[in-house]
Amino acid sequence: MVRRARDERGSALVEFCWVGLVLFIPLTWIVLSVFEVQRGAFAVNGAARAAARAYALAPDDATGEARARAVATRTLDDQGSEGMVADVSVTCGGLPSCHTGTAVITVVIRSRVEMPLLPEVLAPERRSFALEAQHTVPIGQYVEAGEEP
Repeated sequence: MVRRARDERGSALVEFCWVGLVLFIPLTWIVLSVFEVQRGAFAVNGAARAAARAYALAPDDATGEARARAVATRTLDDQGSEGMVADVSVTCGGLPSCHTGTAVITVVIRSRVEMPLLPEVLAPERRSFALEAQHTVPIGQYVEAGEEP
């Protein structure tokens, strides 16, 4: 039987620990990042839906714009995404007013979610992931919704 050299005894355990650490740390970061992006996507989607409904239920466009922004911010905060800032844009399907007879209100929310455990030295665009969601709400033809132009 061949005897092993004394300096190789126990090295498999050390190598296993190092390989485990080298694989475990990036894998943990990937899982945390995926969960963070999913949470942000869910928050942005909910914010778009809530903002579109708030805009549609408002009596006029100016009030609708203010309500949509407030609801989008509150929805993002409610989902645990305090650092996310909502960029809200509203289109009316080519009509001058969103609160006329057959208007279709489309609310688009753009935001960014910070990736976990990345250094502050990186630019904000590199530390975050861009998210966008939209929701469309039709205004019914027979619904009283503002004045006709």
